[in-house]
Amino acid sequence: MLSHEQIWGAIDRLAERHALTPSGLARRAGLDATSFNKSKRLSQDGRLRWPSTESIAKILDATGASLEQFLSFIRPAEPLTTTVVNGILPSGTSIPLIGFAQAGAGGFFDDGGFPAGQGWDMVEFPVAAAQRAGVYALEVQGESMLPLYRDGDILIVEPGAQIRRNDRVVVKTREGEVMAKVLLRQSAKSIELLSLNPEHPNRSFDLADVEWIARIIWASQ
Repeated sequence: MLSHEQIWGAIDRLAERHALTPSGLARRAGLDATSFNKSKRLSQDGRLRWPSTESIAKILDATGASLEQFLSFIRPAEPLTTTVVNGILPSGTSIPLIGFAQAGAGGFFDDGGFPAGQGWDMVEFPVAAAQRAGVYALEVQGESMLPLYRDGDILIVEPGAQIRRNDRVVVKTREGEVMAKVLLRQSAKSIELLSLNPEHPNRSFDLADVEWIARIIWASQ
């Protein structure tokens, strides 16, 4: 009998075969970018959510894969977790992935903004990015970063990297708000941030109110 994990794992492996994230695969098939997010695979009360046959048919059509090829991706699910120690990831091409909403909830980062602990989703990225110490991926959620970043885009973030004026950055405040902005200026006591979406106001914070700030080094388009 096919399991929930096997079916979703086959979708993940189909995406990997075509150098796509699950969000990228959904967009290519004309589905909502969040259709295959890990958070969509369980309901809020813990019940299993299964992909529809229509969704599977659309991703097969979008990638040119046959049903037989899709079924060949079904195998016992492998753990999608890793352990991060002192901001250093194991060698390889997989890096932690989390959504902006989850990033603001706490428990995923240490005081320096590095990924911490276990239970992250994982995503494949080029070795050059994946082997840089402490890098991780954030999945854009919503439209607040249009037109530069769309819902489902992936941002690669490097905590501890030197940040200069006009760099694109991710900032987390001590109140739990996580945002992607452009650094306009930073003084010894405050930072000023330019919003990517002209419909949203620029922001200013006292550094005492900022939990961490990290530079965006790569973004999917």
